[in-house]
Amino acid sequence: MTDLHPPVLAVSTVIFALRPDVESGFMTLWLPLVRRTRDPYLGLWALPGGWLPPEEELSTAAASTLRETTGLSPKYLEQLYTFGDLSRSPGSRVVSIVYWALVQSTEADLAAVDENVQWFPADRLPELAFDHNHIVEYALWRLRTKVEYSRIAHAFLGETFTLAQLRDVHEAVLRRALDPANFRRMIESTGTVVDTGLRLAGVPHRPPRLYRYNDSHSIAEGPLGSTVGWPETPLQTTPHPPRSTT
Repeated sequence: MTDLHPPVLAVSTVIFALRPDVESGFMTLWLPLVRRTRDPYLGLWALPGGWLPPEEELSTAAASTLRETTGLSPKYLEQLYTFGDLSRSPGSRVVSIVYWALVQSTEADLAAVDENVQWFPADRLPELAFDHNHIVEYALWRLRTKVEYSRIAHAFLGETFTLAQLRDVHEAVLRRALDPANFRRMIESTGTVVDTGLRLAGVPHRPPRLYRYNDSHSIAEGPLGSTVGWPETPLQTTPHPPRSTT
């Protein structure tokens, strides 16, 4: 009789930020990866992750892992998908509950970076450990689908923004140019943004209007309400080398 063992649970996170592309100079999606410091896949890059502690909620574990590995505390943290193929990890079966997070460029600049934590263009990744290339591809598809019908782009922006800045986010995520007039009509028809009555200061010519998102529209739609997984009190974590499971 085969000796069956229960699957091991882990939590990983895909973190997207908009940063300039080193080749084109245009804003594009980047994500941080951590280097594997043990087998399997020693030396390969992987998504930030860790084993699921039995005493922690899923979202709390995802938040804790992010803070320990990258120093990031994103405002937008949502459960993406559960990956549990039998062949995704050598040895015992590992089921990963994957979250995704979106951070502003200013937040991304504060992330811990060293020889074991680096940022990579989301569309030009090296070979990653386990099935993490597939996970990132799924996260990109989800983001590009969702940005066209929700206010998820807000996670990349400040409290106020111009319509041109909002269009820049959509163009970076979708990887295509958008007609400014059509984009303005589309955004204004949704009712998700509100004219603040203010204008952007310190620019030549006529300053553009500043907008904010309508607070009656949630970033994360659905019956579960908010998907931001941060506890009300700061997490107490113990520093240790960057980790990544599956």
